[in-house]
Amino acid sequence: MNIIEQTHEILSLPENCLEILEKAGRTCYKSEARITAGSAEKFVDMLVRHNHHAMIEFGDIIVKITTNRGVTHELVRHRHCSFAQESTRYVRYDGEMAFIKPVWSDDRLLGKWDPAGLKLPEGLDRGDRIWMASMARAENEYNDLLKSGWKAQAAREILPNSLKTEIVVKANIREWRHIFALRCAKASHPQMVGLMRPLLEEVKSKIPVVFDDLAF
Repeated sequence: MNIIEQTHEILSLPENCLEILEKAGRTCYKSEARITAGSAEKFVDMLVRHNHHAMIEFGDIIVKITTNRGVTHELVRHRHCSFAQESTRYVRYDGEMAFIKPVWSDDRLLGKWDPAGLKLPEGLDRGDRIWMASMARAENEYNDLLKSGWKAQAAREILPNSLKTEIVVKANIREWRHIFALRCAKASHPQMVGLMRPLLEEVKSKIPVVFDDLAF
């Protein structure tokens, strides 16, 4: 049993993203002749400030996310995205099963543990102990179901939301803004917030002009 942190990795964010957005936007005004070496950022800033967000749909960002299945159940509700997710139907977890540490739990839970003889450090919160015992039980019983003859697609019925999963998400910049606005907000689930705010900060560092107004 391996307890890990959730993470993200940006797979694709074109270096000429702002230039693409500028070219699309200037097509509307037939002002392509005003494109210069440094005009893209200023033009895209104007688009965002004037809520001309249809133009920023021409920039796609692809991100690979490692999180728990509870988070991805919420994430796939965003319909204007493309998703490719690890399948519990076809993937057999009869080796080392991984779970995502809840963001509110003790960091001492991180690492590899023997699910058959779980020995936790002293002083852990009762909730953390209950959660760890539940993860160990899920892994042990999943393996028992496989040994009894059940296929992975059947044994998955007992897998918890905390199970590690990987999902690749492609969305245009307008949709990413919508995702961040909802999923970084205080009212969002803490695990989702813990995932999305670092991703927002990274894309801000790469193309601040289209994300800098989002602050949480």
